Amino acid sequence: MEEYLNPTYYIDSDHPKVVEFARQNSESGVSKTEKAIQLYYAVRDSIRYNPYSIEPLKESMKASSVLNKGYGYCVAKAVLLAACARSQQIPARLGFADVKNHLNTKRLEELMGTDVFVYHGYTELFLNNKWVKATPAFNLTLCNNFNVRPLEFDGTKDSIFHPFDKSGNKHMEYVKDHGTFADLPWDKALAEMIKCYPVYFEDLERRSKDFSTEALKENQ
Repeated sequence: MEEYLNPTYYIDSDHPKVVEFARQNSESGVSKTEKAIQLYYAVRDSIRYNPYSIEPLKESMKASSVLNKGYGYCVAKAVLLAACARSQQIPARLGFADVKNHLNTKRLEELMGTDVFVYHGYTELFLNNKWVKATPAFNLTLCNNFNVRPLEFDGTKDSIFHPFDKSGNKHMEYVKDHGTFADLPWDKALAEMIKCYPVYFEDLERRSKDFSTEALKENQ
């Protein structure tokens, strides 16, 4: 488990701000499972989900950078949760999958050119002698604006996607599993995104400033 407890370049669990954020948001937890649950909700709801924030810079994907900005996309938030967990001596790693019908807006889908989101990221936490998947990406306000149920996490069951919206209609679907990693495979993930979404990385002017408000307008 040592490789899932040690800090890395991206999962900088020893960074003072990460350590303090994790401590403040898990100090009332007695067991590691309780602490993991508290950290999940802290990252889910205090760090705003923003899929327009992806940039090629390596530094932007460090957990401490995500925490400083206060926003990030699914992989960035998964990295932060992993760092917070490791700082509390909870083994953590990253998982990746391609998903269809990812929470999307017309503007974002036009930039991406598809409804498949490659290298969607989540966190795996080792709790009670097993790995449990947790996806802290979509904050509560954003889920309400999209009319989808927020992902809950109890530390015992996998929490990885929104299979249905609030009306019971089929929603997200995982179509390809890329496996798990002790650190962020950023070069591989970035190369795949640039290949699949060339317009997204070329047309920066079309990126929205407020994804949540954009979602609300489309789903009213």
